[in-house]
Amino acid sequence: MVIRPLILQDRSNIHTILCQGDTFNASEVEVAMELVDEVLNKPANRDYLIYSAVYPAEVFAGYICFGPIPMTAFCYDLYWIAVDRQFSKKGVGSRLLEYMEAAVRRSNGKHIYVDTSSTPAYAPARSFYEKHGYRPVCTLNDFFKAGDHKIIFRKEL
Repeated sequence: MVIRPLILQDRSNIHTILCQGDTFNASEVEVAMELVDEVLNKPANRDYLIYSAVYPAEVFAGYICFGPIPMTAFCYDLYWIAVDRQFSKKGVGSRLLEYMEAAVRRSNGKHIYVDTSSTPAYAPARSFYEKHGYRPVCTLNDFFKAGDHKIIFRKEL
């Protein structure tokens, strides 16, 4: 597997992955695709960094989107990470996360934050983050809607 910067041909693969299953709703997919388009249309902009995981012959396995948090010295946000269902539980997500963490370290980043939902559909994501050393630091009750809390995870590098 190779992790490389986003290219135009990845766009449709990312959309397909985001629409698999019931994790992401239509609004979330729309926002994720807006960030993909932002990176594709303004490659010099470094607010969002997107990398793709591919296997030989350009078989698309997943992607990650992260970036520095404005007005902070050492903090980054992990905005999106998604893996094609056929590669689930095969280490693609872990490799993407490790790649991001290494990139953040090279940029002198010290903290990575991840926002996620408290709903059952996001339980695997919360477990994934905790497995990789991210800890919940804040819960904002009824943030997304009644009963759907925003949980903020953080990892110190």
